[in-house]
Amino acid sequence: MSTYFCIFTSFLILSCTACDSGESVQKKEKEYILPTITYSFSEEPVWADEFDYEGAPSSSKWGYDIGGSGWGNNELQYYTDDIKNASVANGLLTITAIKEEIEQNQYSSARLVTKDKGDWLYGRFEISAKLPEGVGTWPAIWMLPTDWAYGGWPQSGEIDIMEHVGYDQDVVHITVHTEAYNHSIGTQVGQSKRVAGVSTDFHTYRVDWTPEDIKGYIDDALVFNFPNEKEGYEKWPFNKRFHMLLNIAVGGNWGGAQGVDETIYPVSMEVDYVRVYELIETVEETE
Repeated sequence: MSTYFCIFTSFLILSCTACDSGESVQKKEKEYILPTITYSFSEEPVWADEFDYEGAPSSSKWGYDIGGSGWGNNELQYYTDDIKNASVANGLLTITAIKEEIEQNQYSSARLVTKDKGDWLYGRFEISAKLPEGVGTWPAIWMLPTDWAYGGWPQSGEIDIMEHVGYDQDVVHITVHTEAYNHSIGTQVGQSKRVAGVSTDFHTYRVDWTPEDIKGYIDDALVFNFPNEKEGYEKWPFNKRFHMLLNIAVGGNWGGAQGVDETIYPVSMEVDYVRVYELIETVEETE
């Protein structure tokens, strides 16, 4: 009896130990399961301008970059805050480039900015616009860092929602710039798409920006995807707040690469609306 009891007791102890060990492993495995994060965007804009007023662009939403120093690209225009270069009427914002001498520049235009009036970290950015036509025009809808946390261009990044150069009519470009990926070192990352009638019809230009990637769309069709490689700010400086810019440049290194047709001015970019939607993160715990 004594021998049998000892063997039976030992068996129970080993069995319980094995159970405890198995349960501990399961608990540890469960502890290291990461939650799944999905991203979506608010149904209603958190910031918008529908341009349902008259006169100058709303001062509560838009400021101006002013000057004519070439803007780093040997551009020919002087940016003003004059209503002749940026005005709102009939439900549209109109940015107009005019051939005129101003401050030793050959053209005037406008560059509207939301800095300190609309600054965002992540979100959906959608703009409906009709672009100017003609060799030498260079309209853009884009984003720059508000705080330049990683240094000057391109270290802190740039997001080009839409760029168009008039000598390549109906070809629209979506691009990002970082320290590791930019045209000055031959590593620029972007995509282009031919879109019929960009200067005769309104089209929607959109970027969805999340912690995981930046996706670019034209008329709701995916054109560009830039994933976060998670290898430092040199490749992904897009974890800081950015603001939006709308402008028409004249000439410059890219826009003027095939000259400037002086006979076409004035030319305009018309904007029907600008809408910004908030990023929504949903965390799902997995069993």
